[in-house]
Amino acid sequence: MTVDNSITKPVRNKNKPTKPAKPYPDFPLYAHASGQWSKKIRGDFYYFGKWDDPDAALAKYLDQKDALYAGKEPRPDPNALEVKGVANLFLEQRQELVDAGELAPRTYADYKSIMDMMVDGLGKHTRVTNLSPADFSKLRNKLTKTNGPHRLGTIIQVIRCAFKHAYDSEMLDRPIRFGPGFKRPSKKTLRLHRAKQGPKFFTADEVHSLLGKAGVTMRAMILLGVNAGYGNADCGKLKIGNLDLDKGWATFPRPKTGVDRRCPLWPETIQAIKDAMKSKPEPKDKADSELVFLTKYGTGWDKEEYAGPITHEMTKIMGAVGVNGHRNFYALRHTFRTVADSTKDLTAIRFIMGHTDNSIDAQYTELIEDSRLRVVTDHVHTWLFGAEKGGAV
Repeated sequence: MTVDNSITKPVRNKNKPTKPAKPYPDFPLYAHASGQWSKKIRGDFYYFGKWDDPDAALAKYLDQKDALYAGKEPRPDPNALEVKGVANLFLEQRQELVDAGELAPRTYADYKSIMDMMVDGLGKHTRVTNLSPADFSKLRNKLTKTNGPHRLGTIIQVIRCAFKHAYDSEMLDRPIRFGPGFKRPSKKTLRLHRAKQGPKFFTADEVHSLLGKAGVTMRAMILLGVNAGYGNADCGKLKIGNLDLDKGWATFPRPKTGVDRRCPLWPETIQAIKDAMKSKPEPKDKADSELVFLTKYGTGWDKEEYAGPITHEMTKIMGAVGVNGHRNFYALRHTFRTVADSTKDLTAIRFIMGHTDNSIDAQYTELIEDSRLRVVTDHVHTWLFGAEKGGAV
């Protein structure tokens, strides 16, 4: 048997491109086999662009070298930022607020839906630096077709905030020019729309009709709406510890803002809450055991959907009794505020509703007497039930 001890020479890949020479001797980058201009910095290799464009690679290197030599993450190229990047950056920051308990999950869900509208309208791969005022004007026209003026105003404001966030985060090197066409609807437009929709108010007879048709849990919620100005989230998040049913008081900071609230409860409201708690099913999640109200499925009424179960249930009740118009459960809060206004004690009304007062005088108000709060709720009680039944216990 003959053994061949000769050395076989490797066959050179004829298709492999030849590395280019440096454009000039002092060029700081070298041609890497990957096809890009590269540089070893602090023990790591960094790539700055393809061989065929050494000027662009040098510009990128000069822009990033200070950060790289300092061991920092280089600033992203603002010319490469796409619309989807603006949306993702905005949502990531908002998710951090949710995780920290500073933003409600429902609000984040709304931001997410608005970012989807923005990405769909402007194109997810559109480079931000290529956007013009005409693009935002077209987006507004598209949004107008499917959203009312109030909702449109919210959408536009959130989109503007998203691009401002990208600029503040140094993802962009200059603010975005939205142009004169990408503005929220005027106050006149909002007033005309509201007039067309009709008042967000229930008459006393309509409230009685709603109470007569409501089930035990919804009856208690409706009474809380007109007695204390509670909205959907208030009823959904209300806990047993927020109530003193023996003395007839609810002390419950507003979930949306954390502003303190305290309100006397009517006898009818107290009884309705007791009835609802007696019929409350076992909670599906032990974390919900302290909630005053649970659905028939043993879950909380406060959901992340834009229109939660309280809204759906209220819509069914309104339809059943023939109470129509552009109203919903939250209109009970409007009703309380409208009727209570006749007492002319704005400070007490604000305290019951959890509204802030930014005036100088408010900075010196440390206590509001319970008697003033009772005057407000007694007045609303008289409006609804008549003077003969009396007010809070």
